[in-house]
Amino acid sequence: MFDVIYLSFGVAAWAIVGYKSLAWFRDRSNADLGLACVMTGGVATVFLFSAPSVYRAFDRLTGVANLAMVFLYSSVVVFAAGALVLLLRWTAGEGAAARARARTRARIAVGSVAALWAVAITGFVLGRPDAVEHPRDFSTAYTDSPGVMLFLVLYLAIFGMSSAALGTLCPRLAARLGRTYLARGLRLLAAGCWLGLGYCGCKVIGFVLSWAGHPAPWLSNGVAPLSASVAALMVLAGFALPAAGPRVAAWRRLRRLSPLWRTVTAHSPEVTMEASAWSVRWPFADLEWRANRQMAEIRDIQRGIRRHVESDAVDIARERARTVALDDRQLAAVAEAAALRRGLENRAVGHVPAHGADSVVVSSGTAAELGAEYEHLALVADVYHSPLIETVLTELRQRSSVVRG
Repeated sequence: MFDVIYLSFGVAAWAIVGYKSLAWFRDRSNADLGLACVMTGGVATVFLFSAPSVYRAFDRLTGVANLAMVFLYSSVVVFAAGALVLLLRWTAGEGAAARARARTRARIAVGSVAALWAVAITGFVLGRPDAVEHPRDFSTAYTDSPGVMLFLVLYLAIFGMSSAALGTLCPRLAARLGRTYLARGLRLLAAGCWLGLGYCGCKVIGFVLSWAGHPAPWLSNGVAPLSASVAALMVLAGFALPAAGPRVAAWRRLRRLSPLWRTVTAHSPEVTMEASAWSVRWPFADLEWRANRQMAEIRDIQRGIRRHVESDAVDIARERARTVALDDRQLAAVAEAAALRRGLENRAVGHVPAHGADSVVVSSGTAAELGAEYEHLALVADVYHSPLIETVLTELRQRSSVVRG
């Protein structure tokens, strides 16, 4: 069971590493992104070596019992070193001098971590008393071995210190970023770091209880690994969210906008841009670009039909919408949907009212954010074929017939 769980997590983690690495290769100057790749690679390696079958297979290949544990914990130390470097970069301040100081401090931090970890590995080499594999109970099997205890304590110290530092800094940075996916990712990353500190606490308490003659393997070998696994997943999600979040949002926008876009562009195919070959082959490619394109093409059509819409069409739609107690956002969506349908209908028959509308775009509020505009158009798509719109159109047709008669 543990093999399936950890290998599944490992595959997902390495997929995230690959995705972020591709982004880094496209922007080599982004040092933070490169560090994120290294740190997520460390977490992915932890999942890989946590699978008991991989752990034992590696040791059989090398001929050294429990050497996989050194690689597993070394991967955590790589994550910790990356966290310290990120911390120094994010708190460096502005200017070339500040960045130079941050680079110097980062080298010192990485060098110090490397030196401490070399001491830890030396303790492992000198203190490992047997050749028995311990993929699940390593920390409790060697509580009487000073060398292994040195290895474990230094590992927990390095990991705990970096987790506490990153867990403290990330929420402060997130507070400056507002309601963005980067801010959400930083908060999730911080939560994973604090849960990682819980893992360290469980291990230390387990050591103390063992030395006191009251071993608690359920704590060291049960609760601690579980909390570490959940923490690692939260850290990975925190790194992935700033990239994945906007794409998921774009996919949702596409799903909601596409019916309206297909309907209105069927009347004006000349405004549509040809999709890339990659988008045709892979439906999840270029999501943000496609969502932006669909919104822009809908707006182009709206600009082209406004002279075909009666100047009071929006007011009539608003009045009918108020009778069913809609809120301001829904009122705006109903008015815009009615004007859009009326303009397309009149243009199809060549009818141009004596007094055309100045605009058929009805703002849903004062927010100028792109997300707010998407949400407004999505609401327009939701009500485009509603009975209320049919009622408004019927009234406009009747008024038009009377005027023509």
